[in-house]
Amino acid sequence: MSDSSVKKSIVIFGAGKIGRSFIGQLFGCNGYRVIFIDVNQTIIDELNAKGKYRVVIKGGPETEIIVPDVQAISSFDVKKVSSAVASADILAVSVGKAALEKVIPVIASGLADRYKISPDKPLDIIIAENMRDAGDFIKTKLKENLPEKYPLENLVGLVETSIGKMVPIMTSADLEKDPLMVFAEPYNTLIVDGKGFKAPIPDVKGLAPKENIKAWVDRKAFIHNLGHATAAYYGFFRFPGAVYMYEILGDETVSRFTREVMQQAADVLLAAYPGEFTTESLNDHIDDLLSRFRNKALKDTIFRVGSDLPRKLGPDDRFMGAVRLAEKTGNPYGKILEALSYGFFFRAKDEEGRYFPADRIFLESLETNFESTLTGVLKFNPVSDLSVINELKRLYFSGNK
Repeated sequence: MSDSSVKKSIVIFGAGKIGRSFIGQLFGCNGYRVIFIDVNQTIIDELNAKGKYRVVIKGGPETEIIVPDVQAISSFDVKKVSSAVASADILAVSVGKAALEKVIPVIASGLADRYKISPDKPLDIIIAENMRDAGDFIKTKLKENLPEKYPLENLVGLVETSIGKMVPIMTSADLEKDPLMVFAEPYNTLIVDGKGFKAPIPDVKGLAPKENIKAWVDRKAFIHNLGHATAAYYGFFRFPGAVYMYEILGDETVSRFTREVMQQAADVLLAAYPGEFTTESLNDHIDDLLSRFRNKALKDTIFRVGSDLPRKLGPDDRFMGAVRLAEKTGNPYGKILEALSYGFFFRAKDEEGRYFPADRIFLESLETNFESTLTGVLKFNPVSDLSVINELKRLYFSGNK
């Protein structure tokens, strides 16, 4: 197996932080050749020139992982990308929902070519995206781009994941040292849908197949993502001059409120997925997350964790998704709603003193017309969400005091 010509290959759409620090690292360090597809020509050129990159683990003693046998292809080279898909042993996508729609046609082209060469050889796609029902979304888009008689159900495994790894924004000074280097926390478990694979599940250390992936995706969204954003929003509200997550979580009031919100969400998950989780396992998960959120070496910023308000406060994301699940299960959600409301006061800026572009527009809109921003921008339903809108209105105009 030392001959790289007989190595298995993984084609990863997206050479960003998760693509490199998590998916590429897991497979690359388990004997796979890693082929990235990306639009960033600087990253592509560097990966092809060096054939490897560094992942710096922040937390405890700082360590480095070298990911070997790496190459990259430009997303614009459709012929090469399609060929890589046709010959890959497994695929992964980590590009974000907006870009996902753009890469699916070329994935479909590669699948069609693969079908001509190896009509019985399935291909699994690991969906490393921070979105619910990602498999259904990709399936619909693939159907639109594949030949009518292509046997999608038999030949393509759509493997949803729960991405729990935290990867902070790197400073421009860090990137100048090495544009390929990426920082990450020690956590290295990739939860995957065990029922999503069409080929055998890869023997890769760090993969954790689950039977009910929806429960685990919701655990990520409604405990991890919810708790992280809660700490950022409430922490900024109390300490607007703070920069890092570890600073605000060093405050007992912020830490306690964040835990209370996460525990209210945990009660919702216990009711929604009986038998999948236990109170003890979710409490342990909350303890672990709060410890990871306080990782000083990671230097995760409040700006990174809280920015992109229109998405994070949206109708089915971490806050309102948990509220909707609570409504279904009959669980209280007052703490979750209160945590969401602190997002309306979030004014964190990046290292160059700039707002996240969409946040500035959103916050100005809130100040101009609160209710129309909730219904027009955040897409709350003016009828079925009326009680939620009224409570958020009360919290906003009372300054959440």
